[in-house]
Amino acid sequence: MADTRIIAVIGATGAQGGGLVRAILDDRERRFVPRAITRNPNSERARELAAAGAEVVQADADAPESLRGAFAGAHGAFCVTNFWEHFSPERELAQANALADAAGAAGVKHVIWSTLEDTRRWVPLDDPRLPTLQGKYKVPHFDAKGEADARFVARAPTTLLLTSFYWDNLIHFGMGPKRDASGTLALTLPMGDAKLPGIAVGDIGKCAYGIFRRGGEFIGRTVGIAGEHLSGAEMAAELSKALGEPVRYVAISPEVYRGLGFPGADDLGNMFQFNRDFAEDFRAARPVALARELNPQLQTFHEWLARNKDRIPRG
Repeated sequence: MADTRIIAVIGATGAQGGGLVRAILDDRERRFVPRAITRNPNSERARELAAAGAEVVQADADAPESLRGAFAGAHGAFCVTNFWEHFSPERELAQANALADAAGAAGVKHVIWSTLEDTRRWVPLDDPRLPTLQGKYKVPHFDAKGEADARFVARAPTTLLLTSFYWDNLIHFGMGPKRDASGTLALTLPMGDAKLPGIAVGDIGKCAYGIFRRGGEFIGRTVGIAGEHLSGAEMAAELSKALGEPVRYVAISPEVYRGLGFPGADDLGNMFQFNRDFAEDFRAARPVALARELNPQLQTFHEWLARNKDRIPRG
């Protein structure tokens, strides 16, 4: 159809982008069609998307020349980067800038950039409250995304989408409850009593689709989303009910968390401390009511656990 509007989706085989592609395909009104952009169009997930009706296109954010064709003719674009693939904020920033430039060059009418705060606005590099990492960052996987915001806004009509802590990290990132010396499951976070905005990663794409469906209403705006704001103790209580055994919350200091030694521990320790110390700002930027308005199927932590409890390792 001549009036078909294409949404180009970066990271279409990943968590956020995959959720958006599925949301577009599930829309019975067929308001848009998805163009699934992936580095490997022959992967199993890419083939599944093609079989479901998505156009699958090869492109790579590390190869800027490949992006222009991938965005050509698209009405909208969803842009996301994955810091945890390489742990390099400089590479992430270069990828983000390439995405912004390609979207601008292609004349995309609405870009959603999945981003996070540049924490250096709250904690300058010379502020000792958070250790400075990699020479010029406080929370590297936040700061590079936040630094890229201006490039997107300058190059294309953009909505900045602030995401939240993925509850899926309890499955995939080793953050789930682990057994202590007594055999009791313990959820360990450096959050004190502060509440942490969280979300099911699959709901991020659905919220993004809600933004696209609202036309230009959110262009030029920052939109934050969360499924629920919960303290560590509240998360542990829900985990106890879902897993059928006690889970206690252990609040450690960010200093201890940064020293745990796993890859990215210092970055995540700083992240949790930022979320804790600036909880009022962080939470206010992520209203659950707006996320639910954009995505009426938005899951609570309780609902997410009901679907995923058997996938959470009990280490």
